[in-house]
Amino acid sequence: MNWFPQFLFLLILSTAIYLFAKGIGKLRSLIAMGRPDLPTDQPAKRWGQVLRLALGQQKMFRNVPVAILHLIIYVGFIIINIEVLEILLDGLTGAHRLFSGPLGGFYPLLINAFEWLALGVLLACIPFLIRRNLMSIPRLQATDLKGWPRRDANIILITEIVLMSLFLLMNASDTLLQARGVGHYAHAITGDFTLSSYLHPFIQSLSDQNLIWIERTAWWLHIIGILAFLNYLPYSKHLHILFAFPNTYFAPLNSSGKMSNMPSIQQEVLYAMDSSAAPAAGSEAPPTRFGAKDVQDLGQKNLLDAFSCTECGRCSAACPAQHTGKLLSPRRIMMRTRDRMEDLAKLPIDQRANDGKSLLHDYISVEELRACTTCQACVQECPVSINPLDIIMQLRRYQIMEESQAPAEWTAMFGNVENNFAPWKFAPDDRDNWMQSSS
Repeated sequence: MNWFPQFLFLLILSTAIYLFAKGIGKLRSLIAMGRPDLPTDQPAKRWGQVLRLALGQQKMFRNVPVAILHLIIYVGFIIINIEVLEILLDGLTGAHRLFSGPLGGFYPLLINAFEWLALGVLLACIPFLIRRNLMSIPRLQATDLKGWPRRDANIILITEIVLMSLFLLMNASDTLLQARGVGHYAHAITGDFTLSSYLHPFIQSLSDQNLIWIERTAWWLHIIGILAFLNYLPYSKHLHILFAFPNTYFAPLNSSGKMSNMPSIQQEVLYAMDSSAAPAAGSEAPPTRFGAKDVQDLGQKNLLDAFSCTECGRCSAACPAQHTGKLLSPRRIMMRTRDRMEDLAKLPIDQRANDGKSLLHDYISVEELRACTTCQACVQECPVSINPLDIIMQLRRYQIMEESQAPAEWTAMFGNVENNFAPWKFAPDDRDNWMQSSS
């Protein structure tokens, strides 16, 4: 039965990889519902955005203390998982500390570095738990975070604390067993590690068998916890750990204040200015829809944004409409877009287009859309280049151009722009005369 632990490990690993691939495949299919609009031009600049925003977390450093804590968790968790490679190989081969031999004296230095990072992650998670649950930080206490979003954040933070604690406990019991010369532990002598050695007084009185039980339990729980965490990501706001990289890569390179035109409308304006360029009647297919009513009308970047959202609330905290008591919350716009996609995922593919609901009206209200001032504050604040404003503008365009629904003052402004080339009800000549008389 010596082969059974390896077989069990292989079974768990294979199941985890299969489920993770299935979860990511589901997300890809949902994002693929949108219009293809993922840009691939200027790759050098795009990789620069990835390095600055996703890896370097440039925007996070507007609040330095929080940024440092977040960076410790991020870097620590990523680097420590390099150690997972050894655990995977140990589990598949039945070896123990497979890298200790080839790496020689460098191995203890590496594990010591991992332990310090583990302690950093553990200690950094505690302030975040306190901030979310005991401190009255408005953006973390908003109504759109009640229920699952708040539980989701707490689950991840507690999971990271548990995983780091298991890592230290595993090392502490392992080094004690090495010192006692017990079984295969004596074949990979590493010496004590700096931080885990402080746990020795609490467990050194235990028998060899109990220490083996603690080490093996911590080892199995650590790797199973990491695999479970991996499969939890597709259903968590912490999916941004993975999606921040493609999302920043596909983010626009132009100024965030630049809004995209509607090609169909732009073409109609060009035809009005030059009728000879207009195609013959019936030769050009009409646009399927102006703006967006549902997630299928949005671009794939919009849908990628929704799954990349960290739910940090920095966008809503910066939103002037939110500060004046209006219903709009850019964070809720992204969460509702994601909710709509997840609800559609529960339906057969042939029923998704006619389920009787839509993103506009059923998930995002007209009141929210009209409250937006298009100031771009939400776009500026997002740490991973999410653009809630683009979704708002597309839904607005559908509402105005397809449903003919707009406040009276907006309709008057549209008429003035069309007839007088300005929002005001004055002809161009009258405006020129006014300027000359006032100068």
